[in-house]
Amino acid sequence: MKSQNTFEQILSDPSLTKALKAMDIETPTPIQEKSLELIQQKNDVICQSSTGSGKTLAFAIPIAEMIKSEEKLQALVLVPTRELCGQVTEEFRKLVAYKKINILEVYGGVSIENQIRKAPNAHVIIATPGRLCDLLKRRAVSIDKVKTVVLDEADRMLDMGFIRDVEFILKITPIKRQTLMFSATVPREIEHIIHKHMHKPKLVKVEEHVDKNLLKQYFYIVRGNERFNLLVHLLKEDKAPYAIVFCGTRRGVDQVAHNLNANGINAQPIHGGLTQTKRKKVMDSFHGKSTTILVASDIASRGLDIKLLSHVYNYDVPKNPLEYVHRIGRTARAGEEGIAITLVSEKDYDNFRRIQRDRSLDIVEIDTPQVPQATFTRHQPRRFDNQGFRPKPRFSGRRNFRR
Repeated sequence: MKSQNTFEQILSDPSLTKALKAMDIETPTPIQEKSLELIQQKNDVICQSSTGSGKTLAFAIPIAEMIKSEEKLQALVLVPTRELCGQVTEEFRKLVAYKKINILEVYGGVSIENQIRKAPNAHVIIATPGRLCDLLKRRAVSIDKVKTVVLDEADRMLDMGFIRDVEFILKITPIKRQTLMFSATVPREIEHIIHKHMHKPKLVKVEEHVDKNLLKQYFYIVRGNERFNLLVHLLKEDKAPYAIVFCGTRRGVDQVAHNLNANGINAQPIHGGLTQTKRKKVMDSFHGKSTTILVASDIASRGLDIKLLSHVYNYDVPKNPLEYVHRIGRTARAGEEGIAITLVSEKDYDNFRRIQRDRSLDIVEIDTPQVPQATFTRHQPRRFDNQGFRPKPRFSGRRNFRR
């Protein structure tokens, strides 16, 4: 349900309402409506929400309100990936377009010297934990006067092994700071962060749901060696204008993207093993509509602001219902219809059974058609090749899924 109040009624800063109007945003989303006042009142807040819920503005607006241009660094936003760092920075800059606030994005994969040069003038730093720790060790940035720290997608930072860096950063910020945490889940390690580094936090939770009127969900039972043939058939038959194909590993992303192109389907891979230059090039190509299909890993796709998707394909089945909802929630947005298709092979039976236990999900089985054999070759990119790959080595029987 949308808020009855507009930002013009809620906010007192005309420069922010002007910027929001320029962004074509008039009313807060549920997560913004529930959290804004709590954050403005200087509470520590835990927000459980997913990508696409409007969480960036939920913390960006109150931070922009409190920033004093005459003071140095006052807010720190920690994010798990370079893509999310860039997107949060972009949205922040749009919000403060009519204010004198300097926003600096800090992440690895690019020259640290430029970040060191800009750091002294930043009012807000949006950073991946590892690169921020590098700046701190070089004494290029001081965070001892920071008033607000945001942990964005905290569970993903845990998954990616950044929690030690996060704890190190929190320890050297002021004890009386405000701490805001945004996380889709709250595993035990995240509870440790909450108990140790947050003060009487308020919990804001927005229930995940799938609009069954807009999003149609289907699954096919398919043998593992025929899964790629079916994917190629569906992509050609569906003629999806913009789609994302989810794979469980980096190697799987590379294999599928390479072989889709070998079958005449324009697809680009996006995962954490690509250089930053290559990842940016892929996303620019997709937003520029010269690429229509992304093949992605969960971690690389988390936080990507993709508004064009008509179809989501689960080439590998996610491990649990929450991950499934995150994936399929990337389509059927802003009142548009969407389709989510899951290919279930022998190796995915256990994961898919867990997903089907969530009775809010209505996933309909479709009979698997006979499809032509597609071209498929094993593709192993070199450690650094002309496509920008930087790979990281990684080490039955049909069951009844009908209810």
